[in-house]
Amino acid sequence: MLSSKVLKRLEGILGQERVKSAPEDLLAYSYDGYLQESLPGAVVFPRTTEEVSAVMKLASAEKVPVTPRGAGTNLSGGSIPVPEGIVVCLTRMNRILEIDERNRLAVAEAGVINGDLQKAVEARGLTYPPDPSSQFISTLGGNVAENAGGLKCLKYGTTRDYLLALEVVLASGEVITTGSRTAKNVTGYDLTRLLCGSEGTLGIITKITVRLLPKPESKRALQAIFPDLGQAGETVARIMGAGITPSIMELMDQGITGAVEDFMHLGLPRDAEAILLIEVDGRQEMVEKEVAQVAELCSAGGASEVKVARSDEENEQIWLARRSVFGALARLSPTTFSEDTTVPVSQLPLMLRKFPEIARRHNVRIAVVAHAGDGNIHPCLSFDERDREEMARVERAAQEIVAESLALGGTLSGEHGIGLSKARFLPMEFDPTTLQIMAQIKRAFDPLGILSPNSFLSQHLAASR
Repeated sequence: MLSSKVLKRLEGILGQERVKSAPEDLLAYSYDGYLQESLPGAVVFPRTTEEVSAVMKLASAEKVPVTPRGAGTNLSGGSIPVPEGIVVCLTRMNRILEIDERNRLAVAEAGVINGDLQKAVEARGLTYPPDPSSQFISTLGGNVAENAGGLKCLKYGTTRDYLLALEVVLASGEVITTGSRTAKNVTGYDLTRLLCGSEGTLGIITKITVRLLPKPESKRALQAIFPDLGQAGETVARIMGAGITPSIMELMDQGITGAVEDFMHLGLPRDAEAILLIEVDGRQEMVEKEVAQVAELCSAGGASEVKVARSDEENEQIWLARRSVFGALARLSPTTFSEDTTVPVSQLPLMLRKFPEIARRHNVRIAVVAHAGDGNIHPCLSFDERDREEMARVERAAQEIVAESLALGGTLSGEHGIGLSKARFLPMEFDPTTLQIMAQIKRAFDPLGILSPNSFLSQHLAASR
């Protein structure tokens, strides 16, 4: 149990109203989007970097573990707290501090919601491309900690590609700044990119400077229906090979389509093995040319029907199916878990064909949605976590998904992170020397090991001591 002395000192830093230790309050911060839960000893809500620093100085002095947290949308268990540790929740640090149109950048606190920043910059004719599915809930600090992706990664890249500078509180309570406001900067080690995707293990991000782009002049979506899943995957590779880079290219398999149709009644064809949802953006004349090329490639690749949006309303209608996926899956069973793996785009057709085989082999339900253009696949497993025998089969299926992805030259995670969910798989992708270097970096930033100590590196830190 967190000592009364530490609780009193936290209240002295933040005030009683921003330190929560009642069981019902702790329960609300004991879980994220993953399957596990763990009760912290306290949850604190700083409003300034100075307050975060003071909390970390106390935690360091008392050797109390700390877990940074944004909105808790993490899908790999990275924000699940250490028992009796402190959760530092950054949602009250939620100010957009600056939008600089001339230099195309924005400065925001870590608790700003992604979608709020997008709306603010779009009102000025600019755009911030990283758009995770949780964009209307998740915070920028969490996005940076996970190097969040989204639907537009195919053309625009991930969070890391838009970071210019960070303000970070270290485990010791010291405050550092990394990067700069300039478009080019090769001064020293690139700590900004190192901290991005570090999952709360190296420091607590408090302020973020991101680069912005001009808002695209036009965009157009299309929907292509495929009777064969493999043909859909091959068409994705063919589109990318043709030199066209859509802003978005999503794939839904038959299981996803059926679940969405049951939920939303959109008139989706239940007999189709796959649906591709594709969007191109840019200047009007280029959009018209590329959407016609994509439609032609889909038809040549075996699509039985291709529907091109002719208005903004039709654009939105096409994307309604994709936005409804996880709500639809949540209705199928007591538990739904979205796996996350990435393979080279050329291997996408082969990987897609493996999921039905894995599902049959382990007698589990797997439906697939994918950011198909960059090979990032989300096999969604539906099950009942209270059923131990079924959970064992789900675990075996997850292990096989990981092994097959790596065998095709893929990686463990494209955007959800490693967290608790995939830490055990790291030695399958990295050699011992690489893992040892990661452990050494962790110790350099956090010698006492108090920041997110049950993170993806925990077992490798212990092994390398």
